[in-house]
Amino acid sequence: MADPAEVILPDALRRLFPGAPKRLAVSAATVAEAIAALDARWPGMADRLCDSTPAIRRHLKVFVDGERATLDTPLRPGAEMLVMTAVSGG
Repeated sequence: MADPAEVILPDALRRLFPGAPKRLAVSAATVAEAIAALDARWPGMADRLCDSTPAIRRHLKVFVDGERATLDTPLRPGAEMLVMTAVSGG
C-alpha cells in the first residue's frame, strides 16, 4: 500500500458528508485512488468529485503539491492533495 498523502477537503463538500474532516491521510498512489478511498469511507463522495467520463468535475479543481492535477496524477509519499470548489460571483 502507498504511503499516505494528506487530502484537504472544502467545507462545501464536508457539509454533504457529516464526519468528513478538513484534513485526512489517505493511502493512494494516484488522485483516482485517493478519491476511491474517500468514497469507501463516505459513499457517494466520488460522484460529487468525478463525472461519468471519468474526470474531475468541471466546477472542482484538484491540486497536488500546488500543481493542477487529474485523476492520473501520482501522489508521492507525504503529498498534499487539495480539493477546491470553483469560486463564482455576480
